Amino acid sequence: MKASDRFHKWVEWSEEDQAYIGRCPDLITGIHGDDPVKLYEELCDVVEDVVRHFETTGRPLPVPLTRPMQAAA
Repeated sequence: MKASDRFHKWVEWSEEDQAYIGRCPDLITGIHGDDPVKLYEELCDVVEDVVRHFETTGRPLPVPLTRPMQAAA
């Protein structure tokens, strides 16, 4: 498993912004776009870039905290 796979990522529609928002709250605030499939691909690329940045600078990755249904399990 890649390090980026540990972080929860999703895309949702925002009425306020009238755009899709891609989120990975453990690493970035979000990105936006018009096509949810393309946006998810871009989100995965951005998360990979962030993880790579952490690794190249020698900083430890944050512990993934966003886990849907974690409290119910």
